Amino acid sequence: MLLFCFIEILKIIVEMFLPHMDHLTLEQTFFSQVLPKTVKLFDDMMYELTSQAKGLSSHNLEIQTTLRNILQTMVQLLAALTGCVQHVCATQESIILENIHSLPSSVLHVIKSTFVHCKASESIYSGHLHLVSDLLQALFKEAYSLQKQLMELLDMVSLFSFFVVIHSLLDICSVISSMDHAFHANTWKFIIKQSLKHQSVIKSQLKHRDIITSLCEDILFSFHSCLQLAEQITQSDAQDNADYRLFQKTLKLCRFFANSLLHYTKEFLPLLSDSCCTLHQLYLQIHSKFPPSLYAAQISKAQQEEIAGTFLVTLDPLINQLLTFQPFVQVVLDSKLELPSELQFPQCLLLVVIMDKLPSQPENVQALWCTESQLTEATTRVSLLKAIFYSFEQCAGELSLPVHLQGIKSKGQMEVAVTLYEHVCVHLCTFITSFHPSLFPELDVALLNAVLSANMITSLLAMDAWCFLSRYGTAELCAHHVTIVAQLVSRITGLKTLTFHAVEFIQKFSPKAAENLPLWQCISLQALPTELRKQAACDITRVGIAQCQEWLSNSRTLGELESLNTLLSALLAVCNSASEVLDIAQQTAIMEIGSQLWAFLNPKLVRRATDLTLQTSLLKLEPPDHVCLAVLDFVSSLGKFFIPQAFQDKILPNLSSIFDFLLADRNWIIEQHTLEAFTQFAEVILRPTYHSDSQTILFHIFQNLHGAAFDLILLSSWEWVSWHYLSYVFLICQPYSKRARHEFPLEEEYRSALQAASGALEAIESLLQKSPGGP
Repeated sequence: MLLFCFIEILKIIVEMFLPHMDHLTLEQTFFSQVLPKTVKLFDDMMYELTSQAKGLSSHNLEIQTTLRNILQTMVQLLAALTGCVQHVCATQESIILENIHSLPSSVLHVIKSTFVHCKASESIYSGHLHLVSDLLQALFKEAYSLQKQLMELLDMVSLFSFFVVIHSLLDICSVISSMDHAFHANTWKFIIKQSLKHQSVIKSQLKHRDIITSLCEDILFSFHSCLQLAEQITQSDAQDNADYRLFQKTLKLCRFFANSLLHYTKEFLPLLSDSCCTLHQLYLQIHSKFPPSLYAAQISKAQQEEIAGTFLVTLDPLINQLLTFQPFVQVVLDSKLELPSELQFPQCLLLVVIMDKLPSQPENVQALWCTESQLTEATTRVSLLKAIFYSFEQCAGELSLPVHLQGIKSKGQMEVAVTLYEHVCVHLCTFITSFHPSLFPELDVALLNAVLSANMITSLLAMDAWCFLSRYGTAELCAHHVTIVAQLVSRITGLKTLTFHAVEFIQKFSPKAAENLPLWQCISLQALPTELRKQAACDITRVGIAQCQEWLSNSRTLGELESLNTLLSALLAVCNSASEVLDIAQQTAIMEIGSQLWAFLNPKLVRRATDLTLQTSLLKLEPPDHVCLAVLDFVSSLGKFFIPQAFQDKILPNLSSIFDFLLADRNWIIEQHTLEAFTQFAEVILRPTYHSDSQTILFHIFQNLHGAAFDLILLSSWEWVSWHYLSYVFLICQPYSKRARHEFPLEEEYRSALQAASGALEAIESLLQKSPGGP
């Protein structure tokens, strides 16, 4: 009864006396006296409501009546507060918040409590919600109307120094986010508008981190809802239903929140240092759930384009704003940044986006991103390029499948999807073209470290970028790089080909000097002009053979194997890239020194050497894979040399044994490389102008091959064997079929088919010889 009387008195005061009070004295004479009691009364009713709600049932009419009476009284109380706010709004004069400061705080407290209760109503009323649902709806509508009226009032305030109101509205946002999307959006709109309107007064008092965090949470919640709806639409394959309309509405809400974040960060950026991690995570989380991420929802291409064109485009200007903000740079490039696997791909995409934006930035901004820095002993920032290579390396799944990204449009051509490797490589090379000269040392360091990376794909990316730089850069820059790399290579091995200024390079690192052979073993002589290539090949051959002969004439100790390995590697480089410039005498000299080395080398002594190969007994010791690959490199190059008959008896049985051993290897990579090595060897041998006794050489090799090796060689190599020689190959195979061997499944069918093919080719050859235009 007392409760009812208080509400009736409050209604009478609001309706009859409030319009006649001076608004300048409202706070002193009315609001400060009445509103605190009103709030306490409301809290007491809320407590009573929550306490008795558990006993609500259709059979307990007493509790049902009590609860409904409380709800009706609460509706009336909210209506009375709405009247207070409307009266102040009706005032024509300027309103100062200090003159009514009890009103906003009391109203916001009541509104928040109401929304919290409505949101939790299903659990509070324990399955009997339908008995009071009509009054709960009325209570929600009244609170909605009250907040709308309050925001109208606050928008009229001339001095908005009462920042607590914004924080209270922020709390309300977290409650109503899933209850009413339009109301939620309007509340945020008001918060952002008032924060910007009065930023000069309240900027240092606002809880910026809370505001940014809440906005980002609402963005992610709406975005996930949008993806779920898009997935449902894809599964139902329909766009004219309620799901699609809800999808479009949710997508607009995503865009609204993103634009709100954009406006807020633009105005308060200097005060957002502790929000940079949240903004960084927002970008990564969004892109981790959107194609082509491996963790993305399965949505149609149409929905992808709609989301990208409506919502994702707003993230680009956000990155533009953060690009010059040092705390954001520190977060993104933190040396101790640890991301879960699903965020590695988005991080790589973000770094590429940033890289694309830097060319339009001044030098100091480029330097901020592209140089390493140590702010404190525990805080270190890596360079953007180093971060890109590292992030790229973490995307093993995306590189392996591979995922495809939107390509770059060319004039007159359709846009083609590209792999992650192509995407990063193209953008990296484009970035290099605009790299500020003062930052080239950073580029050199990043590329060199990546080239030397233990990760193959990262090393390959750096090589492609460096080769592009060599072609695009000036002659002086190219020469500078070659000099640096050459000095490094003279001390270490493992680098690949670089183009360079040949004359200056040869003068600086003469192939006549034995100490430069570690460098020349890494260089393809094809990069040199013809005359210089011939000169270098002859010099390397002369020095290499002389050094090998010196080794043979001395004690041949284990400690000298490394230097001998270097000599042979240099000779192998000549064989692979410049054998055509060597005369018969030089080729024979290389073969002779090889034969002598075979006779003297102890297999156990060279088991760990990488390029001392062509030793059958070495393979019997089951050496590491890199030794097997080195064997194949040398074997494939032998076809380029004339093999005198005097050496064939020593060389050919070893070749057959090598193919036998390596084709029996369980490692499919070794097997594949062996087939390729045989192909390269035989392609040269079978050239009519190259070896007069090529058929004899192949006969010896085939004759000594065993079952499995023979089948693999024959079945994988028939395409490149000239039809002119194919019939001869079948003839030399005949004795093999009589030997005991392990039969492979379908072997006889293969052999029968190949024999039929041989007969057909012989018939074609015969017809061609008889025809007037035949060969």
